[in-house]
Amino acid sequence: MKKSKLIILLSAACIVFICGRTSTTPYPFRELMFFPKMPVSTQNPVTIEGAAIGRYLFYDPALSSDSTLSCSGCHNQRSAFSDAQRGFSIGVNNGITSRNAMPLFNLAWHPSFFYDGRAGTLEDQVSHPITAKNEMNMNWRLLLSRLNSSKLYVTKFRKVYGSGKIDSSMVKNVLAQFLRTLISHESKYDQVAQGKAKFTTEEFNGFRLMNNQTRGDCLHCHPTDGNGLITTLRFSDNGLDEVYNAEDYKDKGRGGVTGNKKDNGKFMIPSLRNIALTAPYMHDGRFKTLEEVLDFYSSGVHTSVNVDSKMSYAYQKGIKLTETEKKEVIAFLKTLTDSVFISNKEFSNPFLKTERN
Repeated sequence: MKKSKLIILLSAACIVFICGRTSTTPYPFRELMFFPKMPVSTQNPVTIEGAAIGRYLFYDPALSSDSTLSCSGCHNQRSAFSDAQRGFSIGVNNGITSRNAMPLFNLAWHPSFFYDGRAGTLEDQVSHPITAKNEMNMNWRLLLSRLNSSKLYVTKFRKVYGSGKIDSSMVKNVLAQFLRTLISHESKYDQVAQGKAKFTTEEFNGFRLMNNQTRGDCLHCHPTDGNGLITTLRFSDNGLDEVYNAEDYKDKGRGGVTGNKKDNGKFMIPSLRNIALTAPYMHDGRFKTLEEVLDFYSSGVHTSVNVDSKMSYAYQKGIKLTETEKKEVIAFLKTLTDSVFISNKEFSNPFLKTERN
């Protein structure tokens, strides 16, 4: 074979190989008003193609041991990817989870995951529900066997990662990429913040109460004055239970991860975005309605041993809202519902239009 022809063939082979590994497009994240700068994973940058595979996996019941439960089974888009109306989600073989399923949105900004923060990255987080016996009860060997036997997934993964078998890191990476694309930023609240809409009088009064330290006093944990995340993403004991000994918390929360007694009873402060869609509330789903939540903060707060110092009205059992004020706060909270997000077809079930092979 002539040298020039050999060089051409080798060059073509290199191009095919490179394209097979790099034929991806960076995901076009928008720069959002009133949101902090999005942290970007340098080890697992989000691509359109990678997130698309993650979307398929998110909706695929093949990720559970008996092929009956997908991630979407406990995280429904219409409920802001929460398991609305269930205090505790039900896994395969009727396994019951121990905490209320958190909604999934704006996760790219989270420094840790789960109510106790036990996962430090989204890549780590996605493995927990897949392998938990009371959730999807799957083992990686079986899952990878299924995926590597699927023409659909082999083809899709090959376009992103090139030739070779699908492995667990690839699965974790693409699921994490899809989850990072789930961004909620188009509620009425956002429109008002951008000067494109106006609150009603009742909604505005609720907004003012939320940010008034002598009335609603919500701003320390749920900042809504120019903060798009509407959470500090910290851990807090909000006085749910009357506990005088740190060892007596029924659920130790963050303390169960850190081993620090001062963290017992503390849980991740959730965002208030889409709060009207994600009942029941709190880590254990004890409150079924927003009205019950407001009743608690108004007159049911306990001065527990680890209660957050920012719960400055705990000494009087709560902030003592009037019935009118409660209605105003709830009117404001409903402006945080993002109807665009929960109906966005880019986040919906791709199998409704695609045949699985």
